[in-house]
Amino acid sequence: MAEDRNMYTIKEDGGIGTVKVADEVVAIIAGLAATEVRGVAHLAGNITNDMVARVGVKKLSHSVRVEVLENMVTIDLALEVDLGCSIPEVSLQVQEKVKNAVENMTGMKVTDVNIQIAGVKMSEE
Repeated sequence: MAEDRNMYTIKEDGGIGTVKVADEVVAIIAGLAATEVRGVAHLAGNITNDMVARVGVKKLSHSVRVEVLENMVTIDLALEVDLGCSIPEVSLQVQEKVKNAVENMTGMKVTDVNIQIAGVKMSEE
């Protein structure tokens, strides 16, 4: 295992063993969930769904900041949205989708999903 990762215990019992998750994994889950929302052009840093398929999901985690304190998660991400979409509506959908994805996959409680709109993607002609 890599020593430079922050690891968090998400399951610990006296039975079979312990389950830990790296903060990078939480960031990847959040980033993938955000890019699935209609109106999100891409995450800051030009990470698009097509690029994720080509370069792998590890690059996705560089566009998302995750902070975990006692199984409480705060997620910060910057998005570029499509021109003409409602920024408040897209932001709310991203917050809900990211929160649900991280909570369902890790069992940790997401307290905040903070979004910064970094730009607007002009339509391609």
